[in-house]
Amino acid sequence: MDDARDSIAPDLPRAHGGAVLAADLRSAPEDFFVEELPGFEPSGSGEHLLLTIEKRGMNTAFVARRLAGWAGVEERGIGYAGLKDRHAVTRQRFSVHLPGREDPPLEALAFEGEGGEALKVLESTRHARKLPRGALAGNRFVLRLRGARGDREAVESRLRDIADRGVPNYFGEQRFGRGGGNLHAALAMFGGKRVGREQRSHLLSAARSSLFNRVLAARVAGGNWDSGVEGEAWMLDGSRSVFGPEPWSDALAERLARFDIHPSGPLWGQGEPRSAGEARRIEVEALAAPPGAALMAGLERAGLKQERRALRLRPAGLQWHWSDADELALRFELPPGAYATVVLAELGAIRDVSAHPRD
Repeated sequence: MDDARDSIAPDLPRAHGGAVLAADLRSAPEDFFVEELPGFEPSGSGEHLLLTIEKRGMNTAFVARRLAGWAGVEERGIGYAGLKDRHAVTRQRFSVHLPGREDPPLEALAFEGEGGEALKVLESTRHARKLPRGALAGNRFVLRLRGARGDREAVESRLRDIADRGVPNYFGEQRFGRGGGNLHAALAMFGGKRVGREQRSHLLSAARSSLFNRVLAARVAGGNWDSGVEGEAWMLDGSRSVFGPEPWSDALAERLARFDIHPSGPLWGQGEPRSAGEARRIEVEALAAPPGAALMAGLERAGLKQERRALRLRPAGLQWHWSDADELALRFELPPGAYATVVLAELGAIRDVSAHPRD
């Protein structure tokens, strides 16, 4: 089955073989449902109102602005753990700083727009602190793929492989903007173009993510993205902790097999990468082609420090169901910073209708 040009992650090699499925994603917002998994229990008291909100057809920044207007506070008084897409139905937490004030009426927040946009409050309580970025345990996804075309036995075999071995932990294409625009803008910024503080953060992330994806793509092509090589820097599952390199051992093999540790790749910045030997050689070769050197130099000048990211991602609780109308529903959970689209890309040419609407 040939890939469509506008499929998710079209230029990154798959770990499990050629495409076995073609389908459409996000024909409607309900086809992409994502729910934050809370990272903590609310304190029940404090200066911040903690809201769990379900939204349709709105991005996180839009809801944050609406909350600020509703509460009569500046946008900096609004906190959220992660960014969620507009073309989806999502549930996520927001905090609103209301020191010494009564809670504004929640019914005034409910909204239904003519274009199908909707917002409603599911839960509210008080909390002692502003909700910081990354304060979540992960995300739960329920995805519906419409117009599924492919051999069902092959698709289900691929899904079992994904459940057993995981997938390459690529950064999703949304990190880079349409047509890779964020990367072009990052190179312009590194060349001296002035940008705003928030845009600068996005562009630095795009540059780092592109370099990481290069290394991971080389590891996938070499068949060692999930097995490790000599000189590997290992990352603990569910953590940013890194150890090694150290000699291969039965203990490492056992921990790798049960997904307690993962091979890692560089998030570029100042300092020497943690890897050595063969792992370092692969990284150096993968980053050598233009504009790798320019991106690395720009990140170093920006003051970022060397970090690592796991090369392997395992969707938790992966389940699937076929309907009679050639629709495939998937359900799984991912840790923070992981992308549902890279799981789908291992199946084949999954067309994001929201990004590429049909004529």
